Amino acid sequence: MTQHISYFDAVDIAALRKEFPIGAEFLARFVGMSAERLRSHQSALFARQLKRAWQLPFYHRLWGSKGLTPADIRSFDDIAKLPSFGKQEIMESIERTPPLGDHHGREIPVDGKILPMVLHATSGTTGRPQPLLFSPRTREVQNLMLARAFLLQGMRETDVVHSVYGHGPVNGGHYIREAVVRYTNAVFFPAGTGIETPSARQVEYMRDFGATVILGFADYIRRLADVARECGLVPGKDIPVRMISGHLSKDAREALSEAWGGAELFDWYGVGDTGLIGAEGPDHDGMHVMEDAHWVEVCDVETGAPMAHGEIGDLVVTCLFTEDIFPIIRFNTHDLTRFLRGPSAPGFPFRRMEGFLGRSDSMVKLRGINVFPQALSSILAAAPGFNGEYLCTLVRDDGGREDLLVSIECTAASTPELMAQYRALLKQKLGVEVGVGLVAPKSLSPLTGVETRQKPLRLLDKR
Repeated sequence: MTQHISYFDAVDIAALRKEFPIGAEFLARFVGMSAERLRSHQSALFARQLKRAWQLPFYHRLWGSKGLTPADIRSFDDIAKLPSFGKQEIMESIERTPPLGDHHGREIPVDGKILPMVLHATSGTTGRPQPLLFSPRTREVQNLMLARAFLLQGMRETDVVHSVYGHGPVNGGHYIREAVVRYTNAVFFPAGTGIETPSARQVEYMRDFGATVILGFADYIRRLADVARECGLVPGKDIPVRMISGHLSKDAREALSEAWGGAELFDWYGVGDTGLIGAEGPDHDGMHVMEDAHWVEVCDVETGAPMAHGEIGDLVVTCLFTEDIFPIIRFNTHDLTRFLRGPSAPGFPFRRMEGFLGRSDSMVKLRGINVFPQALSSILAAAPGFNGEYLCTLVRDDGGREDLLVSIECTAASTPELMAQYRALLKQKLGVEVGVGLVAPKSLSPLTGVETRQKPLRLLDKR
């Protein structure tokens, strides 16, 4: 007889914390662990994912189309034989079996039990929003991974945490709240985006509650520092922020830290389906991939073949903890990254990656050169007057020639010399000439949605 069970009956939190430790227990488990021991652990977890995946129509169809059978994948070493998939395949699954698709096993019992399911959705920045499906186990492991990262970065019980992640259908704000509240003991304030809580009100809350940590996307966190000053407050003094953890631009870090009075910055990376995958530690030397929970590959954007160590490609991830509702095996995020060379300074057996370097599915091919709009913030970071906001517009003239116009918010007066400096910088870094327009601060906000969206828009396609 099939049994339907409740959320907390479906997951043993104490056992899960032993399996995926955080804080001091995390350091005790993994510092000094051999790569061989980690690989053995990963192999055992992968076998569970594989067994469950073969029960789902989605994987039968995906893998069967390549002529694969269960006998073809005998160990973790065979994982590259399996084709990767992405949002396109998930959306086709949903069209085939609406509204949630056939890539999940909600109605397929696990040990005779039907598990409860948590439902969210993506923001829709790259097309139609995708449902995100989590079991209690998946959800709590994601929470533990995030709490692990925050504790590694130095979050304390005495911290007041101000989060600017959204709380609509997207996953971000909800599971970040769960992670901090359930597993760090810090005080958490869920401010949300600028449309949920106006920016001026946010800085008032930060001042009144004594915020010491900010969590969110760098673009909006930088905007809040400007708003604080407009309100007569000194970031880092009137608002005692000491730590910022979120999704940062590689070369814009120094400006963001200075904007908040010298706060220490930490980057981390994850996607809605998988939760946190990698996080920067106190060594500030790339992101440590949490390889007891994830297996990450970097693959060629066009062929899908594995890239050499240090080369940039699509991040393809296999979750090692999702063996119930939605096993995730070789999911192509279409986010660009690369692995870093050298050992882990803290002594983890995990590989390190650079973090988010752009999206391959929003890549613009301009006269034979690949341009990634999301990567421009790092290129522009040190340019005079750049305040962090920009927008790329792709156009095509009557002759079929495609051009890219980069509109840039600039606090300095626009002069022919400054325009030439921006054009030369972008041509040097991109390898192709693009148009440049310098505009007044805040003029792009209605188009980028920096105060209203989780992730600001960086590309308008007007072809």
